[in-house]
Amino acid sequence: MELEMFHKIRLYRLNTVIIGTGAAGFNAADQLWSLGQKDIGIVTDHVGAGTSRNTGSDKQTYYKLTLCGDEPDSVGEMARTLFDGECMDGDIALCEAALSARCFLKLVNLGVPFPQNRWGEFVGYKTDHDPRCRATSVGPYTSKQMTECLEQSVREKNIEIFDKMQVIRILSDGGKVYGLLCLDLSCPEDQEKRFALFSCKNVVLATGGPAGMYADSVYPAGHYGSSGLAFEAGAKGKNLTEWQYGIASIHPRWNVSGTYMQALPRFFSTEEDGSDEREFLEDFFEDRNMMLSSIFLKGYQWPFDVRKLFGGSSVIDILVHLERSRGRRIFLDFRKNPGGAPVEFEKLDPEAFEYLNRAGACLETPIERLGHMNMPAVEFYLGRGVDLRTQPLEIAVCAQHNNGGLAADAWWHTDVEGLFAAGEVCGSHGVYRPGGSALNSGQVGSTRAAQFIAAKRNGEPEVSSGFEEIALKALHEAEKTAFFAAENREGKTAVREFWKRAAARMSRYGAAIRNPERIELAIQEVREELSAFDDLVWTKDKKELWLVFRLRDMLISQFVYLSAMKDYIGNQGKSRGSALYTDSSGQKPDPRLPQEFAFCLDDESRADLIQEVSYKDGKAEFEWRKVRPIPEDDNFFENVWRQYRENQNVF
Repeated sequence: MELEMFHKIRLYRLNTVIIGTGAAGFNAADQLWSLGQKDIGIVTDHVGAGTSRNTGSDKQTYYKLTLCGDEPDSVGEMARTLFDGECMDGDIALCEAALSARCFLKLVNLGVPFPQNRWGEFVGYKTDHDPRCRATSVGPYTSKQMTECLEQSVREKNIEIFDKMQVIRILSDGGKVYGLLCLDLSCPEDQEKRFALFSCKNVVLATGGPAGMYADSVYPAGHYGSSGLAFEAGAKGKNLTEWQYGIASIHPRWNVSGTYMQALPRFFSTEEDGSDEREFLEDFFEDRNMMLSSIFLKGYQWPFDVRKLFGGSSVIDILVHLERSRGRRIFLDFRKNPGGAPVEFEKLDPEAFEYLNRAGACLETPIERLGHMNMPAVEFYLGRGVDLRTQPLEIAVCAQHNNGGLAADAWWHTDVEGLFAAGEVCGSHGVYRPGGSALNSGQVGSTRAAQFIAAKRNGEPEVSSGFEEIALKALHEAEKTAFFAAENREGKTAVREFWKRAAARMSRYGAAIRNPERIELAIQEVREELSAFDDLVWTKDKKELWLVFRLRDMLISQFVYLSAMKDYIGNQGKSRGSALYTDSSGQKPDPRLPQEFAFCLDDESRADLIQEVSYKDGKAEFEWRKVRPIPEDDNFFENVWRQYRENQNVF
C-alpha cells in the first residue's frame, strides 16, 4: 500500500479494497491474503456495524451439503435445489453447492462451534425449501460468531482496516472500476481532511442489502447498504423485485419466528396512544382453533408467502399489515392466551398439537410455553429491556432480506471490470431459497472473488489520466453536495426528516403489498428528489454529512428498485415469493379484505427468466434474459487435473 497526496487529498494505492466488515467482507480479505494477495485493505464506516454482526433469529441457519448420516446427497442435487428456487443462475447454484462444505469447514476450523455428534458428523435439520437435512446453526447469533471468528483471522494477519471511512462514490467510467471516494467520519467538519481517495485495481463490495430503503425493517439500525453507489458506477441489478418480508419486533429489531409463534401468543392492536386495545385476528378467524393453528404455523412459515394466503398462515401478515396501515400499533402478548381462554390443544391442527405435545409445552400461558421450549428466546428480549413476562412486544411486517441484488458471474464479478459483489449485495438468489443459504452464499461468493482476483487481477492499480479525471469530478460533486447541505435551509427539509419520510414511503408502496399506481407515484417522487437533491436537503450540523450522502445513495436504490417493480408489472408479472401485486382481475384471500389484496398468483412461466436493470443518466433501463443453466462438464479426472495445474481452473 502506498499513501500519497492528490490535490491535497489523501490517496491510498492498493491492489484490492474490500468494502464492509461483515462475514463476506472479512472472508474476502482472509482468502485473498491466504492466496498470496497481500496488497489489500478493508474500508468500513464502522467495524462493529452491519447485519452479519448485529442480527439473527430464533435459530439462525447456515445451509450446506449434508455432512451427517446415511441420507444421500450430492453437489449436483444441492445445486438443483438452489436452481429450482426460480430465476436462479445455474452456474452460481453449482458454485454455492460445490464450495459449501469447504467454506463451512473453514468456519469450523476458525472456531465457529457448529454442533457435531460424538463421531464428528455435523448434524443438520430441514429448513424451508430444503428436501434434505442440510441446515445447521449455532443458535440465534450464527452470523455474529462467523463474523467474529473471521475478523480475528484477519487481524492476526495484520490486514489494514480503514475504520470510520464511508464510501460515497465508487470511481468508475461505467465499464471499469478505478477506486473509491470516502468521507472520513473522524473529521467531517474539516474541509481540508474530510475526503480520502483510494486508487485500486479491484473492489469487493460486501455491504449487504439496501436496508436503509425501508422504515419497517428488521435489519439492524446500523445497516444501510450501498447498492445505489454500485448502480451509479454502472453495475447492473438483478432480480431486484425479490425480497423476503416477515413479522418482526421493531424495538428491538428481531425476527419473531420459530418458537415465538409456536408458543401461540396473543395479537392485539391499539391506537397510537395505547388506547382501544383489540384482538383483531378474532375479527377474521371464525374458528379459534384455526386461528391458533395458523399462528403456530407462522413459526415454520415465517416469511410472508403469497402461496400461503388462501387458508394459509401468511394471511396473518396481511392482517397485521392492514391493521398497521390504519394507523394502529400492533403487539404480541405472551402473558395471555388469544381470546383469554385456555388453549384446547387436542383441537389444534395435528401438526401443531403433536409438536407442542412432544415438546411438553401444552402449558397454560404463551410465556410458559415459550420459556419451556426456548428460554434463550425470552432472555434475548430481557437483555434488551423487554420483559415478555410483564409487557407486550410491538411488531410490524418488516423487510428482512433481498434475494436480488447486483448481477454477477460465477466469480461474483459484476459487469464493471474489477468490481466484485459478495454477500447480500449480490443478487445470487432467485425467488425462493432454502433458509440459511444466504450465509453460505456470502462465504462462497467472497471466496470465488478472492480466487479470481489472486489468479487474474494481481498487480498495482494503473496510474492513468482516467483515474485523475474521474476522481476530480467525484470530489467536485461531493464538495458541492456538502456545501449546499449546510447552506440556507429555506425551502429545504432536514436530512433526518427527509430520510424518515423517504423510508416510510418505501414501506408503504414498495414492500410486501405493491399497488401499481402507488409505485408509479413513488417513482415520480424519488425522481424529483434526486434531480434537485442539493436544493432539497439541509443539515445544521456538518457531523451529519454522512447521512446526507447515505440519503442520496438510498434514493438511487429506491428509484431503481421501484422501477424494477414497475417493469415487472408491465411485463405481466404476477404475485410470487414475498410480494403481492394488487390486481383487480384477481382474487382476494377473503371477501372481507379490501380490494388492494386482490391478486393473481404467478404461474411460474417466468421461472427461467431474470430481469436485469441498468441505471444511466437518471433512468432505469431493463432487459430480460434466460437463466444460465447448471453447467454439465465432463469431469474426467486427468483432464481436470491437467487444467488445474495450468491455471487452477480460474477462467
